[in-house]
Amino acid sequence: MLTLATLESQAATALDTFDAAWTIVRDTHFDRAMNGVNWDAVRTELRPRAAAAQNDTELRSVIGDMLGRLGQSHFALIPSTADTYSATLDLSGTPGFDVRLVDTDLIVARVEPDSGAASSGVRTGWVLTAVDGKPIKDALTSLPSTMPARLRQVEAWRISQSRLRGPQGSTVPMTFTDGSGNPVTVPVTRRAEGGAPVTVGSLPTMYVRVNSAGRRTPSGKTAGVIAFNVWMPLVDGLFLKAVDEFRSADGIIIDLRGNPGGIAGMLMGISGHFLTEAKPIGIMKTRESELRFPSNPRRVSAAGQPVEPFSGPVAVLIDGMTGSASECFAGGMQSLGRVRVFGQTSMGQALPALFNKLPNGDVLVHAYGDFVTSNGTRLEGRGVIPDETVPLRRDDLLAGRDAVMERALAWIDAADPARGTNR
Repeated sequence: MLTLATLESQAATALDTFDAAWTIVRDTHFDRAMNGVNWDAVRTELRPRAAAAQNDTELRSVIGDMLGRLGQSHFALIPSTADTYSATLDLSGTPGFDVRLVDTDLIVARVEPDSGAASSGVRTGWVLTAVDGKPIKDALTSLPSTMPARLRQVEAWRISQSRLRGPQGSTVPMTFTDGSGNPVTVPVTRRAEGGAPVTVGSLPTMYVRVNSAGRRTPSGKTAGVIAFNVWMPLVDGLFLKAVDEFRSADGIIIDLRGNPGGIAGMLMGISGHFLTEAKPIGIMKTRESELRFPSNPRRVSAAGQPVEPFSGPVAVLIDGMTGSASECFAGGMQSLGRVRVFGQTSMGQALPALFNKLPNGDVLVHAYGDFVTSNGTRLEGRGVIPDETVPLRRDDLLAGRDAVMERALAWIDAADPARGTNR
């Protein structure tokens, strides 16, 4: 039984946590006008609800309401690992496939080799209809019909991950509609996420993966494809080795589809593989100052030999789950005219953020700056708009076609190798 003293202590911690979150946002938000929100009035309205919260789940709901009033990305809570509910919600295992929202259906967009999904015969283009007997559309009904398509994509993906992920080694039945319109139910085993584990500050562990491969264009030219899943320092050395491998290629394709971002400071080094001058990728604006992100031309190979940045054509691939630092890179390089962007409009969630631990152990994610490209384009709420929009179509996925990649390879065929641009 909870004593009066325990209840009073819980209420005090709840208020301390609410007040800390409110104060941090007030003192660090890049817009002194708080995006048009009366921040004092929000505190007056919601603080009594925080005091009345019976547990951390209810408190998080109140703080989430407060952060949502700003209507901006990169304001969120990461529950404490010490929280009983969060600790028992084991999402460490992945089924090995990813989905995207196409119209109103969650379509399998990628299946990882050697994954549980691959072993069970899951195919790209299949429609995910149920997980463990629970219809997926039931979860999607919470998305307002008035929500912009860009945001619906992001929220549908987040909902799907809470259903698809689970304890490593667990096996659950998943139901799909195949290419012939037939229902297919297969057991899918969740496995450990591939990649090198990286922990930064109070953030959950992330797994870094960098993949590279050579491809041929339709006319037989060579192209190097480099893909990575998150912007973390470990990527830098692996990316350098991949660039070294493709220095003599006719073009390079950087695949940022599904890459949600990471450490923005890496923009300077990665962009330097393709720029010979310290040109600004973008500008981060805080309430006190502006911080420019100039490219850092890379003139030394992984083996320590002198080299010049790659001067050939560079394509960047994006989709609706390309976010944050990935958007800043794609949009920044696009604004300089150094790359051509292919795919679908990105998330539009490009605000630099900080992470602060709150009194109850949760971590507050809060934006402290705005980001614009060198030509003044603001990416927050807009996203990176591709130079060549290539819709994600189920028919292509069912046929095993990567239409975005194919369009980029065709562009390299027509590009001027001396200038890295299209003729």
